[in-house]
Amino acid sequence: MERLINKAVAYVQDFFAEDHSGHDAQHTLRVWRTAKRIAAEEGADQLTVQLAALLHDVDDRKLSPETWQEKRNARQFMQESSVDEAVQGHVLSIISSISFSAGLVPDTLEGKIVQDADRLDAMGAIGIARTFAYGGSHGRAMYDPAEQPNEYMSRQEYAARTSSSINHFYEKLLKLKDEMNTQTGRAMAQHRHAYMEAYLQEFFEECEGTR
Repeated sequence: MERLINKAVAYVQDFFAEDHSGHDAQHTLRVWRTAKRIAAEEGADQLTVQLAALLHDVDDRKLSPETWQEKRNARQFMQESSVDEAVQGHVLSIISSISFSAGLVPDTLEGKIVQDADRLDAMGAIGIARTFAYGGSHGRAMYDPAEQPNEYMSRQEYAARTSSSINHFYEKLLKLKDEMNTQTGRAMAQHRHAYMEAYLQEFFEECEGTR
């Protein structure tokens, strides 16, 4: 297992070497480390969790639209690495079900863990940094006081929406705490959620010149 996981780590480091949008190799490695921690606490299968965490973005719809539907990159890596077919199927199912815009809850503990780990990386200090990195790389305004967040969109509307980085907190990030699947994930989300709330209070006070 260790050799396979090390190979997967090297693969994603090379795959995301030129990405600076917040979906870079370091994002994947943070999700992997968090998923390992949650899996140990929750008693899940470590091989499935670690492979799914490491490969979860290599066929992302935004990053690799030509491969996302069939998950060709993840599938090819596992086939070339002689991963058991049952494990391959489980990993591919997890990858297909964890995105926020899909609005799905994975049907296995391992899938729930990877989804929690991915969402935790969109929260807290890292989540704040990633939000502005992604927004800047896609030409989005940091903040537009004339543009109100839309907190009641469908997942399909959310996926198609272009909004300011600050609005993104209200349209997605502040919702994640209540969408955690595991007890460990929920506990970790509490602190990160509170940190984002404190950040936003400071942000608006500085914008108003009251801080």
